[in-house]
Amino acid sequence: MKFDNLRVVVTGASRYFGRALAIGFAHLGAEVYVSARTAEAAERTRAEVMGTARERIHAFGCDLSRPAEIRQFARQVGEHTDRVDLLVNNGARWLDGMDLEEAPDDRIVETIESTAGGTVLMVKHFLPLLRRSGRPDIVNMVAVCGGGRDGTDSRAHEAFYAAKSAQAGFADILSRRLRPSGVRVFSLYPPDYSASDPRSAEWENIGHPDGGSHDTDEKLTTQALFECVVYAVEQPRDCFIRSFHFEPR
Repeated sequence: MKFDNLRVVVTGASRYFGRALAIGFAHLGAEVYVSARTAEAAERTRAEVMGTARERIHAFGCDLSRPAEIRQFARQVGEHTDRVDLLVNNGARWLDGMDLEEAPDDRIVETIESTAGGTVLMVKHFLPLLRRSGRPDIVNMVAVCGGGRDGTDSRAHEAFYAAKSAQAGFADILSRRLRPSGVRVFSLYPPDYSASDPRSAEWENIGHPDGGSHDTDEKLTTQALFECVVYAVEQPRDCFIRSFHFEPR
């Protein structure tokens, strides 16, 4: 299979892009370790995987705003595998763009801690497993509002902007500092996108050169984002792709 024996960790895998990553990589043959804020939410993603691919999904609970749970998640994955080949930092606590003064303080702190702090701690605690891989990659799902480009149309709260900007800065310096050791770091900066279902016919040709069908009049899809990750992971090890930036429609 295309990614047979690849070991993948995905955070925020209960819905949208995280769920698509988990299901997509499992169907391509990878062993996938997924987390969501609760173990029940992660288990729902595992239960949706079809056929024998379901046996390659392992579900864990991990609230990214809680350092102890991140450490526990890394320990649990280490009990299942001796290495991690791909870490996808997808999880983030969304906060709607209500007035700055209206958002509760604890929601603001959780948004920043889970997105920025959670990404830093995930890398810190999974680096030992990544360093044991012969092909270690880290993917950060940032967002157009964290990339210094025009994200003013986003419905996100100012705290979400702050968290994503911090995540982008971390990804940038991380790419520079880990490159000499062979750990590649790249980030995705998408605008709003449509959540296509990886179990549908739309995804039947995933991984083929022509991919699935794309309607140029529609929003960016999870399928297109997934194909970008697959493309980057497949590149020769001397190819370092730092980021994918997408223009809003």
